[in-house]
Amino acid sequence: MPLTQRPPGPATTPRPPAAAWFPGPGPGPGAAPAPARGTGAGPLRLICVPYAGGTASVYRGWETALGADVRVVPVALPGRGPRLRERPYSAMRPLARDLAEALVDCELAHDYALFGHSMGALLAYEVACELRARGHETPRHLFVSGSAAPHLYGDRRDRTLSDADLRQLVQDLGGLGDDPAVAGAYLDRRLPVLRADLTVCEEYRWTPRPPLDCPMTAFSATRDPLATRPAVEAWRAYTAGSLLHHHLDGDHFFLNGPARPALLRALREELARHTAPTAPTAPAPRTPTAPAPTAPCATSPTPPTPEHAKRDSSWIC
Repeated sequence: MPLTQRPPGPATTPRPPAAAWFPGPGPGPGAAPAPARGTGAGPLRLICVPYAGGTASVYRGWETALGADVRVVPVALPGRGPRLRERPYSAMRPLARDLAEALVDCELAHDYALFGHSMGALLAYEVACELRARGHETPRHLFVSGSAAPHLYGDRRDRTLSDADLRQLVQDLGGLGDDPAVAGAYLDRRLPVLRADLTVCEEYRWTPRPPLDCPMTAFSATRDPLATRPAVEAWRAYTAGSLLHHHLDGDHFFLNGPARPALLRALREELARHTAPTAPTAPAPRTPTAPAPTAPCATSPTPPTPEHAKRDSSWIC
């Protein structure tokens, strides 16, 4: 039987339980009360949103790399992983609305940061805007990776490609890793949900809103044709705070390749600014040293990693 070439219809009510969005251990309805807001009594939550066709398993192992002060909360989107039997969304507005509502219901919409790659970055931004519109806290930090700025979406029609051409596109972007045959078999099963996710991106149109008030960090890669350096730099207009732009060596799926350690190192450094305890005020030193000048919006290129480093497939759970 040929693979489905049309994305499933939009998700319909009744909505899934809020806890279904967050498959890892953590607070949810009926769980122990979360620490009081802003007290620093618990770790900072990093809500991680996958790319188009991706699963929550993309972020496996991140919590170990980011340290005890950060709790990684991967997002499980419908149509894949533990939610395989659910219909995926094909429009951004209901997807962002329902994910924001699930964060609130599971008491995750405070003392948190957001990370998203590719479509996940766009969704993370829309969720932050949705939470702000509902009167909830905005994230402490927004990390956008492998994604052009929101106003640059809507110029592609990849969802209309044939199965063969869509597979080739994913391979050209680096999504099949070191073993294209094995990864391609997994990808074939995900083509319908990938088309639905591409529909979310390709039919998205940015609605003008004030910039977010949280700092942002953006990641781009040297060989990514979907999110070029200037297109990622354009995120600067979406924050009233600072934007730090890291330009890493890699392709569109650089977060699964040799650049992953550099990405996680940058994340850990930025998150440490939000988790470090406030030290008591100390007397000024007698001979103060002038601090080195810093550029809060500087670009930080990362040296390339050896070519022989193993690259994971983006499509294998």
